[in-house]
Amino acid sequence: MPLMWAATLALLAGYLGLSWWVGGALLVLALAVQLRLGTVRRAPRVLRPPVRGRWMALTSPVDGVPSQGSHAYGQTYALGLVAEPGGGARPDIGWRPLSRPPGDFPAFGQPVYAPADGTVVAAHGRQRDHRSRNSWPWLFGSVLENTLRELRGPAGVLGNHLVIDVGGGAYVLLGHLRRGSLAVGRGDRVRAGQPVARCGNSGACTEPQVRVQLMDHRNPLFAAGLPAVWAPGWNGKAEGEGLPETWRPVAVAAPGAEGVPAGQEAPEAD
Repeated sequence: MPLMWAATLALLAGYLGLSWWVGGALLVLALAVQLRLGTVRRAPRVLRPPVRGRWMALTSPVDGVPSQGSHAYGQTYALGLVAEPGGGARPDIGWRPLSRPPGDFPAFGQPVYAPADGTVVAAHGRQRDHRSRNSWPWLFGSVLENTLRELRGPAGVLGNHLVIDVGGGAYVLLGHLRRGSLAVGRGDRVRAGQPVARCGNSGACTEPQVRVQLMDHRNPLFAAGLPAVWAPGWNGKAEGEGLPETWRPVAVAAPGAEGVPAGQEAPEAD
């Protein structure tokens, strides 16, 4: 994080005469943000899935919290979703090629839907969609790359993203969106199930994917992550609320699928 870099430089500057208290104070602040001390505890919020079709979670709070390895940027319970239609359509990790254009992945350009009714409070959509980082050499190198991305703050990590105020002090963030695909802007009202953007490959991601996370603040820099589950029927079954597990492809059902109570889903937007 930028604060961690600043703290490290301030501590090194102690050898040049800068007060050690400055570096120490910055380090404490950086650790507080990175570890997100005082994480909010709430019952899970019920949301709609932001995608449709056959997808897979690369990261999921079902298998570990924090799901991304850090509480920073409100990502304690974040989901990272990639399209997995089967039949080798999604390129797997390997040694070559070193990178691929985002269009080689089935998730790229897929519609992204609003998980709940709300108001858009932030919209960032100008970052370019970079090539994939899903080769072994790039995966190792991306550790340094993502550290440099963090110098830009949340936008460097999350890429193009939307933040939607869904009420009750909760905000949904949809990240790694495609440049130029945002169909809504700040101040717009959205309905659950409404298409709001398309999947991209912006920010700190190895391949085109959709990041979805619930937070207690509109700015990811100051937000704590909040737990969320998908409404009953998200997988076409009536077995209750839940989320996909990591590395297990699931068919995400459209609203009105079997198991979804009639009259409880908002209509799809055209």
